[in-house]
Amino acid sequence: MSAALEIEGLSVAYARKGLALQDVNLSVPKGGIVALLGANGAGKTTLIRAVTGLLDLHHGAVTAGQIRFGGQSMLGVPAHKRVRLGMGQVPEGRLVFKHLSVEDNLRVGADILPRGQLHEGLEAVYTLFPRLRERRQQAAGWMSGGEQQMLALGRAMIGRPQLLLVDELSLGLAPLIVKDIYKQLRVIGETLGTTMLVVEQNARLALDFAESAYIIAGGRIAFSGTSAEIAASPAIQQSYLGGAAELPAGEEAAR
Repeated sequence: MSAALEIEGLSVAYARKGLALQDVNLSVPKGGIVALLGANGAGKTTLIRAVTGLLDLHHGAVTAGQIRFGGQSMLGVPAHKRVRLGMGQVPEGRLVFKHLSVEDNLRVGADILPRGQLHEGLEAVYTLFPRLRERRQQAAGWMSGGEQQMLALGRAMIGRPQLLLVDELSLGLAPLIVKDIYKQLRVIGETLGTTMLVVEQNARLALDFAESAYIIAGGRIAFSGTSAEIAASPAIQQSYLGGAAELPAGEEAAR
């Protein structure tokens, strides 16, 4: 199976903090779901910033290596052009526009769609998340954390991305809400064939969802394999995840 996203020998440095990623190799097959696991500060979010082209906003830069999306090098390609090429992101912390209505937030995500497809895009999101339809005129800042996460996902999906990057979806949310959102993510993968790279601290949750996973530690890929292999190995969990994959699903998200 050909790769939607290929990362080869990637190194990233920040102006004040130095090297954050070193010689990272990672591949996400077309239509596949891959998890990126690791502790806080391991380099997960830095890798996502490198893929989406947002490193410069955080005073970071690629110092070596290559990032290819759909076979095309992304080095030097601005973030907004990467979106138009088919990348979508659900950022850590959701980052919805709290003063805008739910529908206006979705319209921001739909900016890359031809005008004639806006209604169709909105309907697709509202079908996936009926709660957003109910609150479409409500200011996003007045919604619960779970509803804002649904909105962030809907905003990313309305542009019909080929590759969806999801950063810490479960952070700060109750387990039942997280389970519901991941269920919708699975529907997206199965019905649309959307390729996904999921960054998640809740290792058990991620391994249940993804087909394969990479574990990052200290800015390097420490292990990669199928989700079943990692879930079946207490040694890997203890060495790189602090035993996190042994936790009941959703426990970390509730902390």
